[in-house]
Amino acid sequence: MPPDSLPPTPHLEAHLQHDIDLIRTKLVEMALVDEQALKRACQALLTGDRQLAYSVILRDQDVDTLDSEIDGLCLQFLVRHQPAAGHLRFVYSAAKVVSDLERIGDYAESIARQLLMVSSLSLDVPADSFTEIASLAIPMVHHAVRAFVDKDPDLARVTMASEPQVNRVRDRVTAELMERGEQGRLPLEALPPLINVARRLERVSDQATNICEEALYFATGVYSRHLPRKGFRVLFVDETNGCLSLMAEEIACRLGAPRFAFASAGLTPGSIDAGTVRFLATKGIDVSQRMPTSTADIPRFDQLQVIVALSKQAQAASQKPFKALAFDWLVPDPSKARGTDEEVAAAYEQAFESLTHHVRDLVQAILGNDEHLSSGRTHAV
Repeated sequence: MPPDSLPPTPHLEAHLQHDIDLIRTKLVEMALVDEQALKRACQALLTGDRQLAYSVILRDQDVDTLDSEIDGLCLQFLVRHQPAAGHLRFVYSAAKVVSDLERIGDYAESIARQLLMVSSLSLDVPADSFTEIASLAIPMVHHAVRAFVDKDPDLARVTMASEPQVNRVRDRVTAELMERGEQGRLPLEALPPLINVARRLERVSDQATNICEEALYFATGVYSRHLPRKGFRVLFVDETNGCLSLMAEEIACRLGAPRFAFASAGLTPGSIDAGTVRFLATKGIDVSQRMPTSTADIPRFDQLQVIVALSKQAQAASQKPFKALAFDWLVPDPSKARGTDEEVAAAYEQAFESLTHHVRDLVQAILGNDEHLSSGRTHAV
């Protein structure tokens, strides 16, 4: 038997287990730092405590330090033990978990910065709604990391099941903020930072879900991101997410293609074009409560299969994930159309028809000849 195939001695086994336990301990520590930062950032928001917000921002370096330390431990583990099978899955997934935890720390810092942006304004913040979304998202981080270090697939699945509820609460918080702005109870300049807080908390739940996926991989050896594709995630991108990309998403979601998930985003989100709202209403589509989304806020951006750019700016600026398919549909933007009411209405109708043909052709090409579109609405990304 060659030397490199000899079974490990008890001493080597003990050394290997020590290194695994050290990485697990550091992951739990990093998750705790993240949880505390998120709680303090939310407390700063609800109390208007600028000093607390500054402390969250300054202590983000603690997360960065743990990030570097655990990365180093994972690298040493690979070099020292040359792991295989379950031990290799552990260190591979641990490195992914560290990246997700680092992003969560960034979200806590961002929440604190949003508070500093609006701290000088008179605010009527919906405290109960922000508390609700925080009470859902932050525990997901704790449970996700616990599922990983304890190799608990059941806890991972239960934790992942909370993500849709977080998304619903985020939408409700956004709508409530918009309503308060329209009623004059919130300064309009406070809306983007406060809406960003809700988005950051929703993104925390996305990162916790990513960690749960790593926990499932570590526990079962089955990596959901590597399974044969049962669906396709498609993102439509333009400059503001106020007209074309939003229109394309709504058209796509109504094709009744259950294997697809659609979303839209803008490079620099603005406001929904009023003409688009009115035009889509004539098609039975209500987007009056929609909020523009940034490409940076698309969950699991790296897992998109298709990205469609709907303008030259989007085509030039969009950074697509590795292996994602990219398409360019340079459809004239009707929100920029000028002329009589009839001419502007015709521009919207032409854009709608063009996008409809593009979307149907793309989806049908992916489905192939053996499957056909039905009526109904699919889910967003």
